[in-house]
Amino acid sequence: QVQLVESGGGLVQAGESLRLSCAASGRIFSGFSMGWFRQAPGKEREFVAAINWSGGGTSYIDSVKGRFSISRDRTKNTVYLQMNSLKPEDTAVYYCTTMRSGVALGDWGQGTQVTVSS
Repeated sequence: QVQLVESGGGLVQAGESLRLSCAASGRIFSGFSMGWFRQAPGKEREFVAAINWSGGGTSYIDSVKGRFSISRDRTKNTVYLQMNSLKPEDTAVYYCTTMRSGVALGDWGQGTQVTVSS
């Protein structure tokens, strides 16, 4: 089972940027993807972005397209989420997880808090 550790969150002002990292221990198999989800207070956890581990194909929720970029470094077993032009509505705890066939496998890390002030 893969263990995931997220980092890189913080408090920023609207319009600023952050880069989140998710370090994975254990092997991530081809055919799997890595995904970022977020959960704001009082809301359900929602999908943000995903990247196919082998092919590098990406997908995003509409609200972050053009602002967020997901990438991975297979030599470091790490996936990144570059977040630009942050908005207060991006405030949430961000989690990463492995995914297969579009479904989160639930091996969540501890999450990293992102707070965007207006």
